[in-house]
Amino acid sequence: MSEQRDQALADTRKTIKDRANRLIWVTFQREGIHCYPAASTDPKLNTNDEYDVSFLAHPHRHMFHFKVAIEVFHNDRDIEFIQFKRWLGGLYEKSTLELDYKSCEMIADDLYEQIATRYPDRKVIIDVSEDGENGCSIEYNTREPAQWIAL
Repeated sequence: MSEQRDQALADTRKTIKDRANRLIWVTFQREGIHCYPAASTDPKLNTNDEYDVSFLAHPHRHMFHFKVAIEVFHNDRDIEFIQFKRWLGGLYEKSTLELDYKSCEMIADDLYEQIATRYPDRKVIIDVSEDGENGCSIEYNTREPAQWIAL
């Protein structure tokens, strides 16, 4: 009985491993200047109190931190970390992508377009932050259909 149980557990572990969602991730940083022009005119942002962020309307420097995860289909370097990281960094060095005056979310969407073109039909998760402090995390999932809510 113990042998059957051990085999059943081993089979379960194998099934779990075979069905596992596999992602690799890399990080990199880029210096950038951006601004949020609406911050000086939008009353929700230009509040003249402790919540005022109207200063964001002026160009200012950030060190943008990126963490990019991408789905892989096997364990033996389906996408090699270092090559992936160098390619991503090169998109900014070669001006294929620009940080410009974009939000972290816009930067992530632009980066996703490049990744999805080169590596189609893979789940991708992109984190972009300003100075490693505030940012976004967007999951681009190709496997699960979008959920619609009827109102």
